[in-house]
Amino acid sequence: MDDQNKNLILATALSFLVILVWFVLFPPPSGEQLQPTAEAPVVAPDGTLVPPSATGEVQVPGALPATPEETRAAAAARTERVEISTPRLTGSISLTGGRIDDLRLTDYRETQDEDADIVTFLSPAGGPDAYYAVHGWAGAGGLAPEDVPGALTEWQIEGAATLDENTPLSLIWENGNGLTFRKTIAVDEDYMFTVTQSVENTTEAPVRMFPYGILARQGLPDLINFFVLHEGLVSAADGTLTEMHYDDITDLEVNVAEGGPVEKTPFTETGWIGFTDQYWMATLVAPKNTPANAVVKYTGANDTYQTELRYNVVEIPAGGRTETTSYLFAGAKEWETIRGYQENLGINQFVDAIDWGWFAFLTKPIFWALHYLNLWIGNMGLAILGLTLLLKTLLFPLAYKSYVSMSKMKMLQPEMEKIKERAGDDRTKLQQEMMALYKKEGANPASGCLPILVQIPIFFSLYKVIFVTIELRHAPFFGWIKDLSAPDPSSFLNLFGLLPFTPPEPGSLFAIFSIGVLPILMGVTMWMQQKLNPSPTDKTQAMVFAWMPWVFMFMLGTFASGLVLYWTANNVITFIQQYTIMRSQGAKPDVFGNIIASFKRDKSAE
Repeated sequence: MDDQNKNLILATALSFLVILVWFVLFPPPSGEQLQPTAEAPVVAPDGTLVPPSATGEVQVPGALPATPEETRAAAAARTERVEISTPRLTGSISLTGGRIDDLRLTDYRETQDEDADIVTFLSPAGGPDAYYAVHGWAGAGGLAPEDVPGALTEWQIEGAATLDENTPLSLIWENGNGLTFRKTIAVDEDYMFTVTQSVENTTEAPVRMFPYGILARQGLPDLINFFVLHEGLVSAADGTLTEMHYDDITDLEVNVAEGGPVEKTPFTETGWIGFTDQYWMATLVAPKNTPANAVVKYTGANDTYQTELRYNVVEIPAGGRTETTSYLFAGAKEWETIRGYQENLGINQFVDAIDWGWFAFLTKPIFWALHYLNLWIGNMGLAILGLTLLLKTLLFPLAYKSYVSMSKMKMLQPEMEKIKERAGDDRTKLQQEMMALYKKEGANPASGCLPILVQIPIFFSLYKVIFVTIELRHAPFFGWIKDLSAPDPSSFLNLFGLLPFTPPEPGSLFAIFSIGVLPILMGVTMWMQQKLNPSPTDKTQAMVFAWMPWVFMFMLGTFASGLVLYWTANNVITFIQQYTIMRSQGAKPDVFGNIIASFKRDKSAE
């Protein structure tokens, strides 16, 4: 078998091996771990904030039932509420605690069905999947817990009893001992809440306290549990990005039980902390240049995962007043929206809340190109085709050099056969004469590997982009492709819908055999690309070479259709490039002759 075919088989087999290894054996690291230090307030199962005592020790709540006894609607109805209504959000705020605990994302539905429910994000305590934010104050000595507002404080409304992008909600609470607390909650046209808290001290003595914001999530959420995606805690503190999985957070309960501290990271310039899902995120954000401590802990008694931003202690003099502002992001991880907050509010690394992965140097520019191509073209599938063409254009110099060298190798075949005859069994003489011939003619037997190997990190990066970015979720192409982030829904098992039965569902044992139109096109185009060169003369190698396109076809058949679309388009462009360049160099690929020869070989082998 000639060196050209050897290299092509080697590169293809290596690609196959790398893909299998990547998706099976090597999950990415969980990120840097937060360093343990001081304690933080605790949220009890009913939503009560248990602040530090005067000694600084945490009062851990007793074990209460973690299983909700009410429906979500019943839990919300237990407290008086103020409606949230913006073009992108709907829900309500509980006047008990001033908790932001009822939020739905009106731009997104659970499925692509027209009557599907809109995505429910935050939910009140006492109901299923409780997930909420609460802001308040904790005394720093000399104040009893009932003297500061917590998660059960009954706030009163000042002004309009509504919250939209133009009208903030103003709340007031007096503790009866000379302190008046106010809380103003505003929301923009997207997903950022601004919480402004103030304290007025009408007593004759100074008081000390600190403001905080807490995100509490009761119970382990439904997880995808796929290593390519991070789900759990995500935070950034003064330029250090941290990720922590839920099972790592659960381990913190052991630290507390053994007298160890919760996890806390201080920052001085910029910081944020919260929980991230595949497409949604809730994070507490400190204003730029505002020192705070980012805290995470787990409470087993109520199965609650908790993050917190706790700000510096302030002293309010007698007759004085203080005010503090913080942010809460709660919504979809839209790249353009998050990037806008990063730039306009100075939230460092906020766009990195999207899980770009190991190949961030590739995934970020690939997504950037896809995003703007989609804005220009108006179709994400066409944007993927445009991206493929763009990448092939950028890599054309490498491809040209490779295919020119491959053409020279093909034209040197007669001379190489003569060298093999002269050398006989003398392997040393054979290698020396071969290397001399390559050097004289400027050919490189390894050049055929390069275009394929370069595609491996691009392939993984595009896979990552399609899997983690919400812009690809439910993005249609044409015809039967309604969601580029999902596998091709057609199946050859029912003749692509002509036969009256439903093919195996994704995730079932037989789903791998239920491939659709795009995977078949990918396999055919890969097979056609192979036919630019004759099949290897060695029967074993020829068999491996012949089966490779169909193995890839079934293996990638269950991948996102956007990724298969890219691979198919890449095969077509590669075929055109290679065929044109080889012809320009005097080599004449006999595609149809090689196809006929392969069928004859298969027939003779029977």
